[in-house]
Amino acid sequence: MAADARVLGWLTRALQHEMTAVQQYLAQSVLARLTGHGELAERLRGEALEELAHAERLMQRLIELGVAPAAGALPPARLGRGVEDFATLNRQLEQAAVALYQDAADHARRVRDAASEALMRELAAEEAQHWGAWSQDA
Repeated sequence: MAADARVLGWLTRALQHEMTAVQQYLAQSVLARLTGHGELAERLRGEALEELAHAERLMQRLIELGVAPAAGALPPARLGRGVEDFATLNRQLEQAAVALYQDAADHARRVRDAASEALMRELAAEEAQHWGAWSQDA
């Protein structure tokens, strides 16, 4: 079965989102550490590693489908005006990820790509947990 072009597009878009999240969380981690918020810095670094694991899973699926992964140009990290803004910015990031994964899973289901659909639904659920965790910090 040839890979559906739109599924490949969704996977690539998701990879770019995950790499953007890695960049944002790592940059926020550095800022938190530099401003004396060591515990928050470690939490943000952990978030970056989780997002990197998501990117790895997406890369694996792209490679399984015969496509070389490419995240493209990443937008700048969103730091806000300081650590007070992190929860708001990260909620927005995670909310966008959930919507992206739900739409991607729906498309994969329509074209009967069960493996891509399952991956997207798993990632949507994990991102929803991240979203919830940042919502508690508001």
